[in-house]
Amino acid sequence: MKLWRICKQRHAATAFSGEGARLAFGRWNSLGVPMVYASLSLSLAVLEVFVHLDPEDEPDDLVSIMAEVPKDERFLEQEKMLMRLKLPQDWRAVANHENQQMGDAWIRSKESLSLLVPSAVVEDEWNVLLNPEHPDAAKIHVVETKAFRFDARMFRS
Repeated sequence: MKLWRICKQRHAATAFSGEGARLAFGRWNSLGVPMVYASLSLSLAVLEVFVHLDPEDEPDDLVSIMAEVPKDERFLEQEKMLMRLKLPQDWRAVANHENQQMGDAWIRSKESLSLLVPSAVVEDEWNVLLNPEHPDAAKIHVVETKAFRFDARMFRS
């Protein structure tokens, strides 16, 4: 399965360590719990980063990273259906503790390397959480890292 991440160049070497999420928390993890957030497409990865930027702060030090993660593609649709059934009704709310509890429990269980979760930014699109503590985390293979710039029109007022 191909995944994409956008991050600052200085963090590219550790983009799959889960350290950023551990230090800051996120929609699917509590503070102190390492987790990697990735997307099934580069365009979704771009939007997921863009929504967190200050409109006046166009970053000039980003890279896009494409990685391959072991995953049996035939289970993707089934996993999407199961995830939708498990989500609380207000899962899109910022800092929803139910989401974080679900993600923290998944990390601790080490039952899988990856978990599909819906995007809060684009309905019907999917992100992938990675467990950097799973035994298969060493199988994450970075295919390509390259400089990334947002289109300047995205920062016009």
